Amino acid sequence: MAGGAIPSASAQDVKEIRVDWATYNPVSLALKEKKILEDELAKDGISVRWVQSAGSNKALEFLNAGSLDFGSSAGAAALTARINGNPVKSIYVYSRPEWTALLTRPNSGIKSVADLKGKRVAATRGTDPHIFLVRALADNGLTEKDITLVLLQHADGRLALQRGDVDAWAGLDPLFASAEIDDGAVIFFRKPEYNTWGVLNVREDFAAKNPAIVKRVLAAYEKGRKWALENPKELAALLVSATKLPEPVIARQLERTDLSYGPIGAEQKASILAAGLALQKAGVVAADVNVPAQVDALVDAQFLTAAR
Repeated sequence: MAGGAIPSASAQDVKEIRVDWATYNPVSLALKEKKILEDELAKDGISVRWVQSAGSNKALEFLNAGSLDFGSSAGAAALTARINGNPVKSIYVYSRPEWTALLTRPNSGIKSVADLKGKRVAATRGTDPHIFLVRALADNGLTEKDITLVLLQHADGRLALQRGDVDAWAGLDPLFASAEIDDGAVIFFRKPEYNTWGVLNVREDFAAKNPAIVKRVLAAYEKGRKWALENPKELAALLVSATKLPEPVIARQLERTDLSYGPIGAEQKASILAAGLALQKAGVVAADVNVPAQVDALVDAQFLTAAR
């Protein structure tokens, strides 16, 4: 193609788009329940199929398998997926959360990350909580080899901590908030800046073939994000309904979830890069990977700018 132009496709060529919703992405719930995306695409006869993601790892697996066109994850999770060959682009910010921390049970004797040596710790590989755990260990001179890593999906990790099957858990909201409020779990390590941004990803081939549709999806996402900011009580009610968790748990989740972003750019790239370099130093990302180049390939700000 001359001049590196992106191939275009008319809206008539796409009959359905597959988009995820997730309880860790409140904007996705607003978009789904208010039918903002359906209203945007209906005039072109494009339907929307909603697929639940239980974690960044699942959203990214669905994208890689072609069963999703748009999926929400943590920025660092998207980076590790791309490094491992998953051709995704991060194109939008749906939140700046503190959605993960390290938790234990009361009276476990664990007071700090250093106390994790020799302990059983639950986490979901390929997600921000797992990456958060790796960075926390590295800060204390430890690696995954110093603990017994128990790989469980987020909900199962919470239950394992509750039952005493593990000593600690790298949690994800809203289950993290539920463990605090309902189970009495204790946070023993938190570091907000180690939580990477909530980003919306698109399959690279879908974006290349359908740039106009991507822009329209992001324009709808912006409407959903603004609605969420303007209607906090209704947003909380949507989360309570979707999660079946009590109002105080959802209130805790939303207290530490900043929805006042949207465009993706330099600030997100810096956060994702810092996570990627930390993972490389910890040996999780291979030494020969050009992490800055991978971040540049991942983060693509062109679509939202054009959509506005």
